[in-house]
Amino acid sequence: MSTIRIIGGAWKRTPLVVAAVSGLRPTPDRVRETLFNWLGQRLDGISCLDLFAGSGALGLEALSRGAREVLFVESDRRAVRAIEQTLGRLGEEQVQGRAEIWSADALSSLTRCARLGRRYDLVFLDPPYSAGVLERVWPLLGPVLADQALIYVESGSALGDADLAAIAPQLGGGRSLRAQKRDRAGQVHYHLLVSTVAASEA
Repeated sequence: MSTIRIIGGAWKRTPLVVAAVSGLRPTPDRVRETLFNWLGQRLDGISCLDLFAGSGALGLEALSRGAREVLFVESDRRAVRAIEQTLGRLGEEQVQGRAEIWSADALSSLTRCARLGRRYDLVFLDPPYSAGVLERVWPLLGPVLADQALIYVESGSALGDADLAAIAPQLGGGRSLRAQKRDRAGQVHYHLLVSTVAASEA
């Protein structure tokens, strides 16, 4: 196991346990700092889905900055236990009713969220780069998005405007999809996307 730290908000500098799981790569500090500069330092009242949660760093940063709720979805039990340990250290009074963990497959969890009528203002997507998983996420994602939602995506290659134009119809519901911000850190391409339901569809 190793540790990283929450970089902002009420729990700034709190260490996060990172499970020794093959392929687990927490979002680097510099990238997280940039992302939350893009989002604004406060996320009060925001509902978040941390899909492929891994270390839980993105969802925990959101909670630290006032997010109303975060659902962490992670299939590896060791990673789930590490997130549980971190939440336990923060204290039940700090996270009760705000943090939920599903030890489950990401794709089936999207279907479950849709069935339960859950919708999120902000979704974090940091899937394995090489498995073609992201391409399977898009058709399942639309039903769990709020009418105007932000989607943070890390990927091994850049998502250009043409890529987003091809993805948007897969979200369904007449949704648009555009990049609000894009950047790159080494081999990691990261994007903040905006998806909006057309007024006639809302």
